[in-house]
Amino acid sequence: MEMHGRQLVHNPASFHRLQDAVGDDVVGANLDPSHLMWQGCDILAVVEDLGSSIAHVHAKDVRIEPRRNAVNGLLDPLTPAEARERSWNYVTLGQGHAGGATFWRDFVYALRSVGYEGPLSIEHEDMIVSGEEGIRRAVDILGPAIFRQAPDWVPAEV
Repeated sequence: MEMHGRQLVHNPASFHRLQDAVGDDVVGANLDPSHLMWQGCDILAVVEDLGSSIAHVHAKDVRIEPRRNAVNGLLDPLTPAEARERSWNYVTLGQGHAGGATFWRDFVYALRSVGYEGPLSIEHEDMIVSGEEGIRRAVDILGPAIFRQAPDWVPAEV
């Protein structure tokens, strides 16, 4: 289950209510940090809270647009295609709320600390940056975070 602010299951508390209703072993969390970032959640605390319930992880960032948020709030219903008018936008890793490589290194470490060993799927929804450029930037940030023991690591061609 992927938590999103515009859905019934939108945060860890609502996810845990679903688990209580159907069973812990029936549903796992698809953790997309960007969906929780724009809601104001502390993603590292979310990882700790969800723990072994994390079944899949997206690597996606979000940026709050302060001037538009001040007027329209975070529940702004505009679509991603209306990026110039939205209160928040999905952006390329390192360009938004989470900041740069330090956050993503801490995020990967937190995932490992709760036993998550699955993939980190780069989900590119930045309406300003091309898909190729966005993926390249994400790999540049995630590579060292994932392969911190390999100082010679060089990203593969996209």
